[in-house]
Amino acid sequence: MSLIKSSYAKPIYIVDGLRSPMLKVKGKPGPFTASDLAVQVCRALLAKQNFTPEQIDEVVTGCVMPSADEANISRVIGLRVGCGKAVPAYTVQRNCASGLQALDNAAQDIASGRYDLVLAGGTEAMSHAPVIYNRRMVSWLVDLNTAKTLAAKAAVLAKFRPSYLAPIWGLIRGLTDPMVGLSMGQTAEIVAHRFHITRQQMDEFAYESHQRLARAFDLGYLQNEITPLYDTAGNYYLEDDGLRRDTSLQKLASLKPYFDKPFGEVTAGNSSQVTDGAAYLILASAEAVKRYKLPVLGRMVDTAWAALEPSEMGLGPAYVAARLLKQQHLKLDDIDYWEINEAFAAQVLGCIAAWQDADYCRKYLGLEGALGKLDLAKLNIDGGAVAIGHPVGASGARITLHLLNILKRKQAKRGIATLCIGGGQGGAVLLENVEGVE
Repeated sequence: MSLIKSSYAKPIYIVDGLRSPMLKVKGKPGPFTASDLAVQVCRALLAKQNFTPEQIDEVVTGCVMPSADEANISRVIGLRVGCGKAVPAYTVQRNCASGLQALDNAAQDIASGRYDLVLAGGTEAMSHAPVIYNRRMVSWLVDLNTAKTLAAKAAVLAKFRPSYLAPIWGLIRGLTDPMVGLSMGQTAEIVAHRFHITRQQMDEFAYESHQRLARAFDLGYLQNEITPLYDTAGNYYLEDDGLRRDTSLQKLASLKPYFDKPFGEVTAGNSSQVTDGAAYLILASAEAVKRYKLPVLGRMVDTAWAALEPSEMGLGPAYVAARLLKQQHLKLDDIDYWEINEAFAAQVLGCIAAWQDADYCRKYLGLEGALGKLDLAKLNIDGGAVAIGHPVGASGARITLHLLNILKRKQAKRGIATLCIGGGQGGAVLLENVEGVE
């Protein structure tokens, strides 16, 4: 099999990977912290290898909202899985693409010759997002804490007002763009309006996501990709619990707009789910593959990043995939399979529409004309985040891992995994199926 040229100075091989079941947030904090999720995944992954955890050179983790107890969560994970105190670790954050950023950083470290074997991926416990005191409450607490006498404390206590207890929900604040003041769902509404994407199209896309995921589970396609989770109460989790096998177009159509009431088109049913989950991969140099006699799942050929108007952040994949294809002198049809993270059905459909719009491609993507029409039979063939969930720190690693498994399963050559990123960015990775090490 002929290989296209990598942008990395040295070949970057992905030798294995695992992810957790994705657990939909159901109001209360879930049974696992972000490091709990990562540790269970990484322990299972490392137990399969021909090397010990101490032989890992580095741990890189994408995470957007680590808890106060998990500062530099990657170091916490590395120590908990047994890599030892001599193995360095660091955490990266690029919103929805943090897991992909971790893989990119790991690849760069291998390409530079710094390391040969890196554990990289992402984790997120969105159910553990903090509830924050507002500024008035914080100021009042500071005044109370610094008051020296009983009289001074009494004076501060007398100033307390019930309104000080009004909470700030960290998750809602984190999913709102500070530059344009829009939630991520509202940006999806803007994309839908720009490309005239209808509610029916969104719901049909969402329905297909659930159907494809159900089929993938039934056919055993995810059996070797997901490792079970076990909580301290003796419960276990085997599948993505946001999957709705019984959903229908009628049920989806009955849901009310969630982000732009009452006139919007984006609902909870055609949006990704708020989720807890983790995904990790092992990246290796050619030397490490030979030294430890490792199998090769695939090759990381190239990565690209792009930025755009924050209010249309969902179009990030349209921008970055066009850039990546141009870097590699490839056309849309040269890619066998695609994973576009389903933050919202509207934004995935918007990206597909943008590539077919010659004027848009010329004005915004720097192309001479339309990029082309994406064959939907090549896209998210086993479902996506609408059905699986979108733990923001982990999704980039999850779609990369799954695309590599698809390429192997289908005996296909190359694929692109890409995500939109809150704040108006896009990230993408070009992956290639290889039969062995050159």
